[in-house]
Amino acid sequence: MCGIAGFVGGQDTPEATRGTLERMIRTLRHRGPDGFGYHLGEGVGLAHARLAIIDLATGQQPIRNERGTVWTVLNGEIFNYRELRRTLEAQGHAFYTHSDTEVIVHLYEQYGDDFVDHLNGQFAIALWDAERRRLLLARDRTGIRPLFHASAGGRLWFGSEVKALLAVLPQLGVLDPHGVAQALTYWGAIDPGTVFRDVASVPPGHVLALEADGRRSLRRYWDWEFPELRDGHQQRPFGSIDEAAGALRELLVDAVRLQLRADVPVGAYLSGGLDSSGVVALIRHYTNNPLRTFSVAFEDAEFDESDFQARMVAHMGTEHTTLHCSRRDIGQAFPQLIEHTEAPVLRTAGVPLMLLAGDVHAHGFRVVLTGEGADEVFGGYDLFKEAKVRRFWARQPGSTWRPRLFERLYGYLAHSPVANAAMAQSFFGRGMEHRDRAVFAHLPRWTTSQRALAFFSPEWRAQVEGWDPLATFEATLPPAIGRWSPLARDQYVEAHSLLASYLLPMQGDRPAMAHSVEGRFPFLDHRVVEFGNRLPDHWKIRGLTEKDVLRRALAGLLPEEIRHRTKQPYRAPDHGSFFFDGEPLDYVADVLSGDSLREAGYFDPERVGRLFDKCRRGQAIGFADNQAFVGILSTMLVHRQRVRPGSGA
Repeated sequence: MCGIAGFVGGQDTPEATRGTLERMIRTLRHRGPDGFGYHLGEGVGLAHARLAIIDLATGQQPIRNERGTVWTVLNGEIFNYRELRRTLEAQGHAFYTHSDTEVIVHLYEQYGDDFVDHLNGQFAIALWDAERRRLLLARDRTGIRPLFHASAGGRLWFGSEVKALLAVLPQLGVLDPHGVAQALTYWGAIDPGTVFRDVASVPPGHVLALEADGRRSLRRYWDWEFPELRDGHQQRPFGSIDEAAGALRELLVDAVRLQLRADVPVGAYLSGGLDSSGVVALIRHYTNNPLRTFSVAFEDAEFDESDFQARMVAHMGTEHTTLHCSRRDIGQAFPQLIEHTEAPVLRTAGVPLMLLAGDVHAHGFRVVLTGEGADEVFGGYDLFKEAKVRRFWARQPGSTWRPRLFERLYGYLAHSPVANAAMAQSFFGRGMEHRDRAVFAHLPRWTTSQRALAFFSPEWRAQVEGWDPLATFEATLPPAIGRWSPLARDQYVEAHSLLASYLLPMQGDRPAMAHSVEGRFPFLDHRVVEFGNRLPDHWKIRGLTEKDVLRRALAGLLPEEIRHRTKQPYRAPDHGSFFFDGEPLDYVADVLSGDSLREAGYFDPERVGRLFDKCRRGQAIGFADNQAFVGILSTMLVHRQRVRPGSGA
């Protein structure tokens, strides 16, 4: 796990190139506190900030091939590097380190741009081919590790975080109305877009190539793909669900085994739910790795899962640490989270994870395995069950009992949208006319989060007037999606919106790397994703029981109360983290003052003022108000931290 930065183009002297690279990479010290490395060439510079996890003695980057004609820097890990090394050595390649990174240059020599197809890992890669004068930027399949780029001054610049680009190109610090509108609707800007006007991301599962003549090409090498329906039916890749569950367990054991590879101690997060508990159980039962677990607990019972965590700790006999997180802790640390996310967020959930990563680091751990991704792969979210009920209801819209199935959802919420039957029907009945569209499942969520756009200033509202969020997102979808099952369509949209644009960056990579901790996600091993995508819908969601095949795969490894526990999404207190006894935290009052809002120009001060007062009085109990408040506050913090002076609306 590390940070990378660099550029291609221009004719600077090596001394000037070194100074430019140093300014960029030093902004990423938190990603790699163990030292910096550089490659300087004619018209090219690569920089690396190292977090030493594999090959502590000789794994310094950049890494080269035998002749010094191919150079690379890697952010992340290549988990199958040992197997790849053996194959490459048999093909005649000579290695000078024991690093996982070195397989990249030799794979490129052997397979060209298709080298990425051989990698099992989570990575952002920059590779320089000196003989052909070409740069490749590659990102892992599901978007676990970030990679940004921009063009300026006759150069292509890249970095693991936007701050590395802004260190040498402050003029890029301008927020884009459409990027912010996407972030406040879909929970994150959709790749390759970002919230910054002239900064782009390399999308997950893509390789960006810059050739010597200046030509650029962006190629997708992997995507979430699902089998097409045949005569309206799904095919079964196994004879029974139990057979599939057995194969899934074997695959998960191998994914966990690979992701435990490290030359430093590896821990695991334990939320008390099925997914993280499953990872911990697989480590305990199928490896010899010492088991060290970490959890976060809340003072608010609605969010706290510490009872379930304690039961798992007792069952597994792990050495365990619990971080107790208060609402005030969250509110005070929120600016630090935004310092690392560099983008608006709609929830505070990343803050406790950032604080937990600090606790992990303080206990001497640099790597943790987590349960992220299981819900996307095996149909775990209420959103999927909700969409199933909505489609069932839509077939008989006049039915009075079909909508009552919603009452089986959201039992963990203090202010559940199903508590009032009439309100539930109104909320879940939105967009029923769109039931044949691929974005159908996400319409209620996006409608709720998009309420934040109502607080835009007249100038910003004018810039996004006429924007159609449904059509915009649908333009990114593959043509084959219409021939997939309903759940497959829902999963694809979820993987390319919430997972890639919010969960992995805002609750995964950025909070952990704020404290130099690498999160690893066995459920997002691409083999596990591909396995899950081949399964029929009813093996994932049986009735309204989510992740049925995964529950079966973990049979005998977990306490039954954990294995059969209904999904409770990880959440944290939102607006209540910023007000105490009716008074806001000092920085909140400052950032959301009328003067600050007018200076930035993004939001209407009067409208925001009314929302501010509603939150201060503790009356903002719905998702729409909470998300709007957090979204506005985080956007304003991005402005304070990253936007160049005078570049507001």
